[in-house]
Amino acid sequence: MELINGKAIAAEIKEELRAQLISNSYKVTLAVILIGNDPASAIYVKNKHQSCEETGIRSLVLSFPESLTQAALLEQIDMLNQRDDVDGILVQLPLPEAIDQQAVIQAIRPDKDVDGFHPQNIGALSTGHPGFAPCTPAGIIELLKRSHIGIAGKECVVVGRSNIVGKPVAQLLLRENATVTICHSQTRHLAKICQRADILIVAIGKPRAINRDYVKPGAVVIDVGIHRDNTGKLCGDVDFNDVKEIVSAITPVPGGVGPMTISMLMKNCLMAAILHQLNRVS
Repeated sequence: MELINGKAIAAEIKEELRAQLISNSYKVTLAVILIGNDPASAIYVKNKHQSCEETGIRSLVLSFPESLTQAALLEQIDMLNQRDDVDGILVQLPLPEAIDQQAVIQAIRPDKDVDGFHPQNIGALSTGHPGFAPCTPAGIIELLKRSHIGIAGKECVVVGRSNIVGKPVAQLLLRENATVTICHSQTRHLAKICQRADILIVAIGKPRAINRDYVKPGAVVIDVGIHRDNTGKLCGDVDFNDVKEIVSAITPVPGGVGPMTISMLMKNCLMAAILHQLNRVS
């Protein structure tokens, strides 16, 4: 069994991006908006800020109280949209209940939407046109490629149909010439379908929901989930100990998909800066 080391691959990507920034003298800025005092969101923003520093990207963190209105948030986004020194804009989710998440996502300029959630970028992904891909799905593809796991012609099963992971990763797999099946909460005979997968990607948000009954011997398993079990130990959507003896490769939790998400965010920021520089020159 090969353990797919997302932490090491993510560090490798960040070092490549740093070298590219230095050699080309790129100046890249990511603006992150954080609303409220959610501890998990604060940790995510802190990790993104640290990754920016490691990569050589300038990070602006704009923190606001939970009471911030939707109108005030949209004003902040509009201001960042117009700033020439800001290349990427990210609004940390989840948002307070009083704020319409979709309205916020649509307010970000598509060429600054480094999360890849704007409908224009989602449409580009679906049609094969250039755009920003959501970071976790893009990170999964990069994990497979850098682990020398072929995708073309493989049967891939994606468990989960969220707009953040399930749907976009299926699109990216299709782009790589895989045959893709998406499963969800209403899928009948889920285990039988999963057993067909050469590559099984699990993003259902349920701890250790997938065991060896769902996995074909020799399959590659990508576990997107992250949870704490009853003992406080981190675990994924896949029962790692139950499947590790029959898979050919698997991502651990933690240290698998998670670090890749932030490294692909850094990559999207650099892409945005390069596009903005080219547009200014032209």
